[in-house]
Amino acid sequence: MNNKEIVRDFIEKVFNRHDLSGLERYMHDDYIQHNPGIADGRDAFKDAFENGMFKRRPNFRQEIKHMYCDGDIVVVHLLAIAEAGVDENIVFDVYRLRDGKLAEHWDCIQHLTPAQLPNAQGFF
Repeated sequence: MNNKEIVRDFIEKVFNRHDLSGLERYMHDDYIQHNPGIADGRDAFKDAFENGMFKRRPNFRQEIKHMYCDGDIVVVHLLAIAEAGVDENIVFDVYRLRDGKLAEHWDCIQHLTPAQLPNAQGFF
């Protein structure tokens, strides 16, 4: 699999199916996290989602809108849905891969507020 396919497969399995059982296949143990709400490391990521996000938001899922790849960097522009129509966010995730696994992550999150949109283009 190429880097885009690895990230796409990771998102589908982990974020959409809430399946963290094969996380070592996707992520290095020393995974570096730049999101201020999650600590570094694969175990910290697993705990944040298994015992946090997925319990608080059991319907959480992500819809990929665009993906861009430049060498070992994959950027994903997506819609993160915790509760459809109520709790949705536009997200840019940036992943750095090393040896076919996620090594580092950054994100930028914007709460979706369609009523405030001053144009007809939409968010995507």
